[in-house]
Amino acid sequence: MARILLNKENLFYNLSVISEQTRSKNKVAVVLKDNAYGHGILEIAKLASEFGIKKAVVRTLNDALKIEKLFDYILILAEKSIHTYSHAFHIALNTLEDIDNLPENCNVHIKVDTGMHRNGISPEDLEVAILGLKERNIKITGVFTHHKGADELTTDFFWQNAVFTRVKQDVKRICEQLFLPLPAFHSCNSAALFRHADFDEDFARVGIATYGYLDDANIFKFPVLKPVLSLWADKLSSRILKEGQRVGYGGTYEATEDIVISTYDVGYGDGFLRLNERNSYTTPQGYKVLGRVSMDCLSLNTEDDEVCIFNNVKTLAKEHDTITYEITTALNSNIKKEIV
Repeated sequence: MARILLNKENLFYNLSVISEQTRSKNKVAVVLKDNAYGHGILEIAKLASEFGIKKAVVRTLNDALKIEKLFDYILILAEKSIHTYSHAFHIALNTLEDIDNLPENCNVHIKVDTGMHRNGISPEDLEVAILGLKERNIKITGVFTHHKGADELTTDFFWQNAVFTRVKQDVKRICEQLFLPLPAFHSCNSAALFRHADFDEDFARVGIATYGYLDDANIFKFPVLKPVLSLWADKLSSRILKEGQRVGYGGTYEATEDIVISTYDVGYGDGFLRLNERNSYTTPQGYKVLGRVSMDCLSLNTEDDEVCIFNNVKTLAKEHDTITYEITTALNSNIKKEIV
């Protein structure tokens, strides 16, 4: 059956590079949302915990519950209300309206919109938010924002940093006036972390870099990381495709000579999507995907019993005209995972 292999050594290498940039494992929060970017939330959580990471970021309460025993500190990004409390859970406040949905005594991180204009309160509403949370006995344990273009050479990165610097100053002033403890501050995603020569926030939320990718358009001197995930498939059948015969739906591939081809048990139902037929994809072992990818299988010009479909999704992302994130998160969560 199709399977995903997770390279423990590569993951630990990436976490070492990240920890060196933050100057402490305690300043790394590994992002495990969307099934750890397709890598498997439980598998990556256990490995990250083994490495010594104490903080994690997830999308939902359900995800937080899965990994609760592995981390001391879990930030939940996308819950409007929460009814299962844990001292380890910290809930992102994305809008003022959600203050009334939060339970008393819970931990909250206020998200501030510094220019992405997606989620988060306006910097001008900070005092309103802090007062509203204080009135409901909710603990403000963090204030954060998100960069919209840290991997691009624009002024946005510097502009958002400047806005967040003012946010920090305002939060400190308000907390001092209200005799509240200072929250943790964090703004860096993977790319933003490596844009900073001297990282000085309380922690960074590191997603795609954990898994071995940093998109920088060859502009910045980002470190070379190691992909963690590889996708493998087993042979279902082999045959001789004679000259002039076609294979697959629509018969878009026609043999120019007699060749041996085989069908393997990975398809778009597993998240390996149909390719742009103006281009062709070659596997790491040098085999070509022939014709259209089917729901549960694809054809290659080999008769090997097993093949590596990919071990670095940068090439595949280029074929699909997309980003590495989209390739890995599309993988079916039911694919068996093995740590190697």
